[in-house]
Amino acid sequence: MMTSIVTGGAGFIGSHLCEVLLERGERVICIDNFFTGNKKNVEHLMDNEKFTLIDHDIVDPLSTVECPLAADIIYNLACPASPVHYQHDPVKTVQTNVVGTTNMLELAKARGAIFLQASTSEVYGDPEVHPQPESYVGHVNPLGPRACYDEGKRCAETLCSDYHREYGLTTKIARIFNTYGPRMAENDGRVVSNFILQALRNEPITIYGDGSQTRSFQFVNDLVRGLLLLADHKDFHGPVNIGTQFEMTVKALAEMIIKMTGSKSEIIYGPLPENDPKQRRPDSSLAKEKLGWEEEISVEDGLKQAIEYFKSL
Repeated sequence: MMTSIVTGGAGFIGSHLCEVLLERGERVICIDNFFTGNKKNVEHLMDNEKFTLIDHDIVDPLSTVECPLAADIIYNLACPASPVHYQHDPVKTVQTNVVGTTNMLELAKARGAIFLQASTSEVYGDPEVHPQPESYVGHVNPLGPRACYDEGKRCAETLCSDYHREYGLTTKIARIFNTYGPRMAENDGRVVSNFILQALRNEPITIYGDGSQTRSFQFVNDLVRGLLLLADHKDFHGPVNIGTQFEMTVKALAEMIIKMTGSKSEIIYGPLPENDPKQRRPDSSLAKEKLGWEEEISVEDGLKQAIEYFKSL
C-alpha cells in the first residue's frame, strides 16, 4: 500500500488531494499547523483508518515518533498562499518555504521517498513574457512585499533541484496557477472568494486596479489531477505549469459572478497593490505533452460549485 505525506493537508488544495489519495486506496498522513488550514476541511476523513492527521509546523523537524510510518511520496503544500496570509508574517513565510522545505526534503531523503514540491506561478513575478513557459526565469522584485512568497518558492525550487543533484533524491516541481473551488478560506483575500462573498451579501465588489489585469482560473479538481499525473510519471520531474489556458480580466470575473449569483452588487475600485502582476497565464503545453493534462472544468461550471459552497457556510 502506498503511503503519502501531505503537508498543508488541511488546507484548501491539500484537503482535496488527501481525499483523492484515499479514494485511490493509499494511506495518507496529513500534516498541518492550522494557520490557514482548517480541521473542518478533513473532518469527513477522520473515520478512515488509512488517514492520519498530525498537528505540526514543518519549520520544526518532524521526528520519527511524530511520524513513525514510512512514506513513498511527500507532497509539500505547506505555506500560506494568499497575500493577506503570507504578508501577515513574511519572515515565517520565508522560513516555511526554506527551512520547512529543507526539513521535508531531509525526511524524504531518510525515507527514500519521492518529493513533490507545490510551487507557484508567482515564481514568474510580474511577467514580461506572456504566456509564461517553464523556461522563463521570471521578473521578481526580491525586496517587495510579495517577495517573502515569490522568492521563498523560488528558493524551494532551488532546494529541490540541489537535493536531486547532490543526493539523487527524486524531486518533482509543479508550478500552480490561480486555483479556486470549495474549501477556499473565507478570509484569504483572493479575488474568487472575495467576489463571491461580496456578491452573495450584495456588498460592493472591490477590484484593486482598473480590473484590466488578467488571470487564468482553474478548478481545484483539475489541479489535483495534474499533481497526481506528475507524481505518477516515472521519468518526468518538471518543473511543469499546471493551469488553464483560459484567461480573463479581473473585471470580467466580477461581472460573471454578479450575473451568476443574481447579486445587486456594484463594482468599486481601489489602488493596485505593489508588484501585483498585470497578466498571468501559463503556457501549459508541457503538461499536455508530458502528462496528457488539460483542464476539464469550465470557469462557469467551477464557479457554480464554488458559489454553492459559499452559500452553504
